[in-house]
Formats: sequence, structure tokens, C-alpha cells
Amino acid sequence: MRSCSREHMPRKVPSPAGSLQYSPPPMEYPAILTQAPVFFVSTPPPLIYATASSPSPVLRRIHHTQLGRARFRKPKGLPLCSSWSPPRAVAAGAMAIGGMEAKEDLEEAPPLLLDEAVRPRRVALFVEPSPFAYISGYKNRFQNFIKHLREMGDEVIVVTNHEGVPEEFHGAKVIGSWSFPCPMYGKVPLSLALSPRIISEVAKFKPDIIHASSPGIMVFGALAIAKLLSVPLVMSYHTHVPVYIPRYTFSWLVEPMWQIIRFLHRAADLTLVPSAAISKDFETAQVISANRIRLWNKGVDSASFHPKFRSDEMRVRLSDGEPEKPLIIHVGRFGREKNLDFLKMVMDRLPGVRIAFIGDGPYRTELEKMFEGMPAVFTGMMQGEELSQAYASGDVFVMPSESETLGQVVLESMSSGVPVVAARAGGIPDIIPEDQEGKTSFLFTPGDLDDCVGKVQLLLTNREFRDEMARTARAEMEKCDWRAASKTIRNEFYNAAIWYWRKKRAELVQPLQWLAQMFLPAPEARSITNTKC
Repeated sequence: MRSCSREHMPRKVPSPAGSLQYSPPPMEYPAILTQAPVFFVSTPPPLIYATASSPSPVLRRIHHTQLGRARFRKPKGLPLCSSWSPPRAVAAGAMAIGGMEAKEDLEEAPPLLLDEAVRPRRVALFVEPSPFAYISGYKNRFQNFIKHLREMGDEVIVVTNHEGVPEEFHGAKVIGSWSFPCPMYGKVPLSLALSPRIISEVAKFKPDIIHASSPGIMVFGALAIAKLLSVPLVMSYHTHVPVYIPRYTFSWLVEPMWQIIRFLHRAADLTLVPSAAISKDFETAQVISANRIRLWNKGVDSASFHPKFRSDEMRVRLSDGEPEKPLIIHVGRFGREKNLDFLKMVMDRLPGVRIAFIGDGPYRTELEKMFEGMPAVFTGMMQGEELSQAYASGDVFVMPSESETLGQVVLESMSSGVPVVAARAGGIPDIIPEDQEGKTSFLFTPGDLDDCVGKVQLLLTNREFRDEMARTARAEMEKCDWRAASKTIRNEFYNAAIWYWRKKRAELVQPLQWLAQMFLPAPEARSITNTKC
């Protein structure tokens, strides 16, 4: 127990003739309870007069100035309040201050709310490239996220690139923005999304929170609109551009890229990352404090990616008419950063084995030339049930990329009952942790050809072991539920972002409040009433 500071003690001011002055006794501030985040607060008591007669303007000014100074020098964590009240329990320190909510500063972490305490919100999503037209790892992530937000009662609008977007998706309005091709990666459309039309649409929507994908160009537009409308901003990081830069441009651009990422994410109220590896990279690069980073849990549509979709007809297609041959599959976007050249060396060591590439990308032409004359098939893009059949009809999925922020295709392959041999890099170890390696799938040391080939051979030659690993992988993926991951973001992470935003706003406004107390006219004295904070 610690007694209240001098500035918060009731002050004795000479009362004018004919008036009685009430001054509450000194209060003790109870210690913070062990069960955070509940704590006790009390606010400094104002002068309250017992009669209708009021003190002189001079005395009112003296008291008003003293009270303002006391508030300015208040102990850390004590919210301000316009009227005195006894200590009371406050969940997470939220209190009203002149029409805004202030947050208690003792706790560095935001409060946790029960599911039923989270009311439906208006969420504005800024996603670049489009999760509807551009094939990438986060396409399924955002589509499932939008779907589950709508199922949980939230209103959603999606701002994205204009090419091939629907008018609505699961009841969420989709707003297309004019885009231009990325200079170093032509098939990636970029857009600033800061036209008067988009600003007007978002303003009319009145979002409770703005969520933008990062990095990119559209995230700058989302940041500007969030500041313009005074709305909390969440950024989720999906493409590890600093790793890609040396493969496409100049290595000296890596540090400027990190500077841009720092600027963006320090302006956000909360950052979501897809894996622990990216979180560690952010901490190493000092992008943002660790308490403002959250992990967007992995998820997979285990109903759409299921072993039941295994198809003899699809296997004939993928193996170019040789379904009896062992079949390696690779699904994804074909880019130079994906390290697909490594698969050529793997195939050189595995005679009699076939490989099927499902997907497309800027590196496809070079890849087809590289595998010319080899037992390889390029199917192009697949979607829906056709893609589900392609996954389930392979024997082993090989993933050589060392730059994945997570690796959604690895989740989809394991959910389809096809074991994976992947590089131990990026976000892949989040999917295949050390205690599951060799049970659900394999990891190999990046760049170690012998390690990779040995594990692929083991799976291709030992059918019983492969089937057992496939069953274990499938059982593990059934635990990765998109709805649960979306619910965590909605009920916990969005709440945390709003908490940080209000806390930051309260800290910025507090000096202005003190100045207002000093220079604006003092309020009229009031008779004793039973007031509440």
C-alpha cells in the first residue's frame, strides 16, 4: 500500500463567507492486484461547496490551476477524471476523459476480452496484390479471413488492385484501385489506393480499424487514410522483400528497404507476422518493439485439401502418361527467389523419377528451358478441385525455397496427405517443428543436396513409411483451423491494436488537456451531488 502523492491530496482553500467546504479525507491507493489486468485507480477530488454561494473568481482560478498542475504531475498510470470517486476496479484501465478513452499505462499489454465482449466491427482491408486475381501464398489466407469475419458479424470492405476483382466477396464490398506493374517484378500489380473516390468510400464506411498488407505501395495509402480518419491501423507482413532484393536488383538496396519497413510498421499500431522467423528478423532489424508484434496463426482449408481428392486421371496427366513412376510435385509461384534451380540438381540424382510443376510466374520460361528433355510436366495455373486433385495425386512435395514467410503450399500438401521435403529456412520450421520432423514431413539443410536427395529417396522407395507419414501429417493439419486463426485476430489482436492506438492518442492529447486547464475559463462551482467518474 502506498499513500497518495501530495498533488493528489485534497487542498484547503479559504471558503467565502457563508459557505461550508467539503474536503474528502486522504485516500490510500491500493496495490495492484496479482490478477492482471484489473487494478484500482482513484482521481483527485475537486472542491465541492455545500451552499449555493460560490467562491470568488480568484479563488476558483487558484484551485483550478492547482488541480491542473496536480493532474499534469500525476503518478504514472493514474487516469484523469473530471469528478472525484473512490478507488474502483477497472478492467485494462479504460476511462472516459473529456469524450475520449484513456488507457492505463502501468500494463504494457492490452486487456483480453471475452468473445461475447467483442461487438461487431467495421473492418477496412487494404490488400496488395489482389487476393482474388493474383495467385500467391496469402490468397487463401485473406479469402478465408474475409469469409470468417463476415460469419462473425463484422462489416468488411476490401480495397485492392482493380484487375479481375469481384463486386463483392461473401458480402464484403470490393473496391478496385487503378494499378501499374512492379518495375522489378512485372506480374505483380501495385496501387497507391489514395484517390478521392477511395478516400470517400472508406470515409463513408466509417471503419473501426484498418488492416493493410505489407510491404508494397498500397500500404502507404492505407497509412495516410488511417491518419486522415483517425482510425487504428494494423499491418500484416507477407513478402520478405529484403531477401528478394539481391536476386532482382542491387544488394545495397537492402538497407533502404529495411528503413522503409521500419517507417511503415512503427506508424502502425500493431504488426502481424506469419511466422516466428519473420518476427525474429523484425526484432534483429529493430523494426518495431516486440510487444507490438503478433503471430498470425497458420491455417489450411482441410476440407478442400484432402487425400480423398487423389485421382488416377490427374496422376496420368501429371506424370505424362506414366502413372506407375514415382512422382514429385511442386506447387507455387515460379520466381527466381524460389530457388527452383535446386530441383534440377535433385532430379539429376533421381533417375526414373518424374516431376510436375503446378503454377506460373515470371521464371516459368527459364524453368521450362532448364528442364527441357527431362521427365517434367508444366501444367500452368490450377484452382478449385483441379488443384486439390493435383496435390493429392503426388507422392512427395519438394520445397527448395529459403525465403518463405510461412509456406502455405506446404500446409496444403500435408493436408492433402502428401509428405513434404522442405528447406529448413524462413517460416517452414513453424509448420514442421523440430519435434515433428521425420513424423509429419522432412526438413533438409539449405543447399545440402545430399541431405535433400536422401530424404526424398527414403519416401519414394518406402511406401509403408510414406503412407504413415502422410496420415500423421494429415492429422496435424486438421488442427490448423482458419476460423480459429481469424477469431484470434478479431477478438485479441484487433483489440490490442485499438488499445495501443487509444493509449498513444491519450499520451499525445494529455499536454493539450493541461494547457486547456491552465488557460481556459474555470468551470462554475457545483453543489454537492452524487457524481461518478
